[in-house]
Formats: sequence, structure tokens, C-alpha cells
Amino acid sequence: MRVTYGVARHKKVKRLFKKVKGYIGGRSKLLRTAKETLNRAEAFATRDRKQKKRDYRSLWIVRLNAAAREHGITYSALIHGLKVANIDINRKMLSELAIHNKAAFQELVEKAKMAATKEA
Repeated sequence: MRVTYGVARHKKVKRLFKKVKGYIGGRSKLLRTAKETLNRAEAFATRDRKQKKRDYRSLWIVRLNAAAREHGITYSALIHGLKVANIDINRKMLSELAIHNKAAFQELVEKAKMAATKEA
């Protein structure tokens, strides 16, 4: 008996066109173009999920540098001082403290300064 892929293929194509809905021109209308566009889009999505993590870390570091300089210390000196003082807090939380709880951030900066001067 002859096997055909009519139903399965139709379902597959339908699924693909559902994913590319909203793309402009042939990218949402033509099968080959839609496939190529979707493959490319998925590749970019995978790459950018990794990139997003790097971008956020960079943002936190820029914010921390600005906040630290307001308190008379550089970013690298702040991080070094915190390490010496055995204060284990990540950059995301430090950045949030610098924005939302300036008093707590000021305290951490003072501790970092003290630890750095004791070590030197």
C-alpha cells in the first residue's frame, strides 16, 4: 500500500505558517522563504538569550560604577573592598541597593573602604 504524507505535511506547514505570522511579504506567505526566515530567527533568538545575560551584567556594572563614584570610590575598588571584607553579594543586588536603598549601599561602601585600607 502506498504511504502519503498529506495530513502530516499539511499540519507541519500550518504550524510553520503560524510561527511566521506577522512577518512581512513572502516571509509569511511563501514556504521556502518562511522556512529560511524562521531558521534565522530561531538562531538569533538562541544567540540573544545568551547575550541578554551579558548585557544585564554590563548594565549593573555601569550603574555600580556611577553609584560608587558618588561615594568617592571606583567600581574596581568597591568590588575589591567587598571581597576583602568577605561580603559576598552579586552585582545585581548591589545595583538594586544603589538605586532603591541608598543608606544600605552607603554602609557597604564604607565597609569596602575600611577593608581596603586595612589590607593595604
